[in-house]
Amino acid sequence: MASLDTLTLPLDPTSAADLAASGLEYERVDADGEGFRPFQRAVARGFLGGESTDDEAENARKTLRTRRLTAVYDRRGVEPAVPVGTIDSWASELTTSPGRVAPLWSISAVTVAATHRRRGIARAMIGGELRTAAAAGFAIAGLTVTEATIYGRWGFSPAAWASDVQIDTGRARWTGPTAPGRLDFVPREAVVERVAAVHERVRIQRPGSVPGWDGRWRGIAGLAPGDKSGEKVRAVAYRGADGDETGILVYTIDERDDFSAHELEVRALFAVDAEASAALWRFAIEHDLVGRVKAWLQPAVPPVQWMVADRRAVTATLTDHHWLRILDVPGALGSRRYAGALDVVLRVADPLGFAEGTWRLRVGADGEAVVTRADESEASEVELTVGALSSLLLGGVRSTELAHAGLVRAGADVLVSVDRAFTPEATPLLDIWY
Repeated sequence: MASLDTLTLPLDPTSAADLAASGLEYERVDADGEGFRPFQRAVARGFLGGESTDDEAENARKTLRTRRLTAVYDRRGVEPAVPVGTIDSWASELTTSPGRVAPLWSISAVTVAATHRRRGIARAMIGGELRTAAAAGFAIAGLTVTEATIYGRWGFSPAAWASDVQIDTGRARWTGPTAPGRLDFVPREAVVERVAAVHERVRIQRPGSVPGWDGRWRGIAGLAPGDKSGEKVRAVAYRGADGDETGILVYTIDERDDFSAHELEVRALFAVDAEASAALWRFAIEHDLVGRVKAWLQPAVPPVQWMVADRRAVTATLTDHHWLRILDVPGALGSRRYAGALDVVLRVADPLGFAEGTWRLRVGADGEAVVTRADESEASEVELTVGALSSLLLGGVRSTELAHAGLVRAGADVLVSVDRAFTPEATPLLDIWY
């Protein structure tokens, strides 16, 4: 389903009617049409960015041609061609278990003009996306967020966490493994292709991950117009003893007045295995004249903490990163493998109605699940919100934790059984923004 052309899907009629009742227009935007630059202007304003140059606009257009761009207009305004609301979406994939993916309705570029708050624009845009996705057969929608207070009202909830990492190299001292392969610098013109190749191998094995795209890799490689640090980007790749390229590090170094305390900022560190990860982290930590290493979107508990003499030289700041929203319970719960057998009846509360109902989840000894509507005679053993179920989906959070917050209700023994079955094969992580 990730190959579905979302551009062919119609606008949601409910959202169109709701916005029209407020004097607003709900329209699709053609990335090759006149409406694209005003759309991009509204997005930049919403995320506090500057006006884009012609080169920057053309670079963005390459990615957005394949996406479903939707805008809300107030034609009575001073700039009637500039949207007061924006959103874009596309069909992608979510890794739910190592080697297993599910179709994902990805959402991005959600903005509402500061002049048009509290007029139902976000409600119409996001509701329209969810209804369109559900009608197209998607069981899961997802997004990354800049503000954590917004999306819960539509049933989204964090399902994968990430850490921002800083390492004091003077304190760290490498004690991790010595990798038997080799590191080589990557020619700048080859970075995009090689980052993409390594990441594709990584993301298919990591729950919570999604595919990258050329525009994302060009940005990491410093090839996007307007990147003031682009000329400073360097990359090294790791090859194992068998010659297989299993890791890549893309970075810049920012100079400081103290020539021995420059700052190495990791733009991407993707490693297929522990060997490549260790080699790349050691390269970064032991780099000449570097006093601090900074990296974003690392695992919640970064393995590098176990590879240095002073683990407190590594500061990891945890944040929620990948927010998911279940639209179809059988499709979502049936998309992953489980760690053990389970037979439980779930009562899901969903104010928007997509996942509402009582469901029987049966997991066999082989870890495969079958989900059906429960019979009226079957009493629910677990009661939870759709947000709580979305957080549980990948196994990145435990039902016992959510029970403490009142988002899940079940007996203690049932919670233990649920947590045992939902234990992930690998800790969920999303290592890019989308």
